[in-house]
Amino acid sequence: MELGIRGKAAIITGGSKGIGLATALLLASEGAEIAIVARDAEALQSAVEQIKEQTGKEVLAISADVSKAEEAVRAVEETAAHFGGIHILVNNAGTSAARPFQQVETDAWTSDLDLKLFGAVHFARAALPYMRDVGGGAIVNVTAIGGKTPGASSLPTSVSRAAGLALTKAMSKDLAADQIRVNAVCIGLIRSAQIERMWQAKAPELSWEEFAADPRHGIPLGRIGNAQEAANVIGFLVSEAASFVTGTSVNIDGGISAVL
Repeated sequence: MELGIRGKAAIITGGSKGIGLATALLLASEGAEIAIVARDAEALQSAVEQIKEQTGKEVLAISADVSKAEEAVRAVEETAAHFGGIHILVNNAGTSAARPFQQVETDAWTSDLDLKLFGAVHFARAALPYMRDVGGGAIVNVTAIGGKTPGASSLPTSVSRAAGLALTKAMSKDLAADQIRVNAVCIGLIRSAQIERMWQAKAPELSWEEFAADPRHGIPLGRIGNAQEAANVIGFLVSEAASFVTGTSVNIDGGISAVL
């Protein structure tokens, strides 16, 4: 399918690894101009080389802390200046932070919300004028299924992710008049460095394929997903193929969530 994003400028936070990198690779392969944002300069350079090797595209790499408003503004302004505008924003930066309520100190709440909620707010607010200038755009907020069905010992992550879903719906209504679509994806078990650490801690005697298919994960489709499968959905949501889709969330979880 032709996604209709050739020549459009996309900025992806958390773009040096995992779902962010897979999304950057997909959008670059479709002809988009890509800026990736992350804190780790070495990981950024590795991602740039990988994208160049696989797609032939030059990528703008920006080292920034997305939780800081001034750094978000700098990253967005640098992207807009380099590519002449911004059409696509993927708010993907985030980490897992899941503990029982009584173990979460105030600083942990603050840092998690700063990264996952306010990081998305900072980038969207900074990108908004540039999207208006080009006649519209698409924003995808990457959240998690725990934001819809928070479980025990899932704090503060589940609260930050739930806030991201509320942000997505409210923004979609506020920005629709500017032809800016805002959607979310809710991630379940997707292969990542964190999941690989869990594999090595719990079942190092198993191959990845055996661990991914372990029925104890409870995934109806029978396996852990991969970053490319998440990137495919994100790519659709930012594309012209989804031109009438806004204010919604899509679970990428192999069917494990109990809610739509």
